[in-house]
Amino acid sequence: MSDEIFAIEKQDSFQFECNCTVPCFNECCQDLNQFLTPYDILRLKKALGLTATNFLEQYTCRHIGPETGLPVITLKPLEPAAKVCPFVTPAGCRVYADRPGSCRMYPLARMISRSRDTGAITEHYAVIQESHCRGFHQDRRQTVTEWVRSQDLTPYNEMNDLMMGLIHLKNTLNPVASLGLADAQLFHMALYDLDRFRTYIIEHGILAEAAASGYSEELLKADDSALLRFGFEWIRRVLFPK
Repeated sequence: MSDEIFAIEKQDSFQFECNCTVPCFNECCQDLNQFLTPYDILRLKKALGLTATNFLEQYTCRHIGPETGLPVITLKPLEPAAKVCPFVTPAGCRVYADRPGSCRMYPLARMISRSRDTGAITEHYAVIQESHCRGFHQDRRQTVTEWVRSQDLTPYNEMNDLMMGLIHLKNTLNPVASLGLADAQLFHMALYDLDRFRTYIIEHGILAEAAASGYSEELLKADDSALLRFGFEWIRRVLFPK
């Protein structure tokens, strides 16, 4: 089998399974260049019982995306030379229930297009069939829809679409320049460092602004997902006003 990428419809099925009996189990957790989305960080920091600030300091590196000029986060490997994921164990992933969206999605890739008239999102999928992965030799078949459901991908996709909307807006308004230092810090805080963002909106009187957008103080203090959604909206208004 050679490496191949081919488009697939949501109702179409593909042959794949990953578990501890597959000969290449855990190999995909090495030689890793893992980008983390805001929702990935939300789930991982909660799973590990850390604040977002502590998680970012302990497990990640911060960069500026060369194509977007926006802050991006990558997972810091356990062994830099081998690029081993810090969460992999001989028995598998120790944060499996809260693993990143890209881990859940594999062997699929998801792309979206957005209608200029209605803003409606259309999903497009492809299968990434890599020769080294023995999961394609397993007997299980499932449709794309079944895979998305079984991997609990819906909340990841919804949050990632909000991120893609911000990236598209930034590239439309200012496709060349990176954010200034102060704006980059705001972007990083509101989307990646949620616990610090919560403190920030309380101390800077932004809760009233949040309430006007339908987010109660109680909700933003208790619900990280609601706080992240507000963070996307707030960054859009503050950094990318039309």
